[in-house]
Amino acid sequence: MAAVVAATALKGRGARNARVLRGILSGATANKASQSRTRALQSHSSPECKEEPEPLSPELEYIPRKRGKNPMKAVGLAWYSLYTRTWLGYLFYRQQLRRARNRYPKGHSRTQPRLFNGVKVLPIPVLSDNYSYLIIDTQARLAVAVDPSDPQAVQASIEKEGVNLVAILCTHKHWDHSGGNRDLSRWHQDCRVYGNPQDGIPYLTHPLCHQDVVSVGRLQIRALATPGHTQGHLVYLLDGEPYKGPSCLFSGDLLFLSGCGRTFEGTAETMLSSLDTVLGLGDDTLLWPGHEYAEENLGFAGVVEPENLARERKMQWVQRQRMERKSTCPSTLGEERSYNPFLRTHCLVLQEALGPGPGPTGDDGYSRAQLLEKLRQLKDLHKSK
Repeated sequence: MAAVVAATALKGRGARNARVLRGILSGATANKASQSRTRALQSHSSPECKEEPEPLSPELEYIPRKRGKNPMKAVGLAWYSLYTRTWLGYLFYRQQLRRARNRYPKGHSRTQPRLFNGVKVLPIPVLSDNYSYLIIDTQARLAVAVDPSDPQAVQASIEKEGVNLVAILCTHKHWDHSGGNRDLSRWHQDCRVYGNPQDGIPYLTHPLCHQDVVSVGRLQIRALATPGHTQGHLVYLLDGEPYKGPSCLFSGDLLFLSGCGRTFEGTAETMLSSLDTVLGLGDDTLLWPGHEYAEENLGFAGVVEPENLARERKMQWVQRQRMERKSTCPSTLGEERSYNPFLRTHCLVLQEALGPGPGPTGDDGYSRAQLLEKLRQLKDLHKSK
């Protein structure tokens, strides 16, 4: 029935998009069976990050699916519980780190820093598709690192820039964002590690709450609570006023170019509220996401909103960038409003694309939270062509 609804909703928008969305919907039922198996894993306790464990023995080596770049995407929610609640997650992160260093010795993407009046934002490609960042006060030679998952790559950039690392801002606890906290805080004795204490971030020294401000030289960076991906997820907003430039949003796994993070530890309502927090920022705010997901995300956006010309133009630009392995960040929040389906839950065209609402008659339509939940389910099942 869902497949028929999807095909009807996309009538007049092209048979290919109807077939794609029909295929996505047809797989939704099969995935429900795996959810009950996840409950058995909820009793695991979080590990203490005191010492680095021994590497996995060959017989325990975890082999992800070919397309499973995101460690939480590889096996689903069962793997997520192991990844976040046991040592297996840390061991997996260490193996992913070694493999990425071998495969991408110069990083997965070619990045360019953004220079403002005395401030530099330097993206650092790490792992297979993550980004860490250095935010530098060029006059004081002070630096802040955001989500430094590969400490060696971040340290190499610190040395190249000739700056002093004084703070680490962690958006959330996942190892592909927090894995470098230990080494960098040891290498830089005065370095403080900031984050939300609800998330169990390793080597946290300075807990943050919503609207707390971290000051480093001329840098004024505000923490905004954005739960949903994890319970304690934070994003960080660099105020552009002190250097007369655009503000910069370091969004972790909340918001990507044309995408948003999976709701692992919250509800659709929670995630919608967090996305609305971001929507309240200015259109010229630069978006610096935690992953290079642009091409796949725009492909999915084309399935649910195929006539969006802004998306089509952005996709053409992204494809040119990726052909040369160039980074696609930053975008702006103004751009994201025009093509990111997860920021467009108020748009009638998305309601029409997804067909009748969830009520008994299908006439009630989707609430914004229901629409966001449906989009996220479809995105989880989407296979980029």
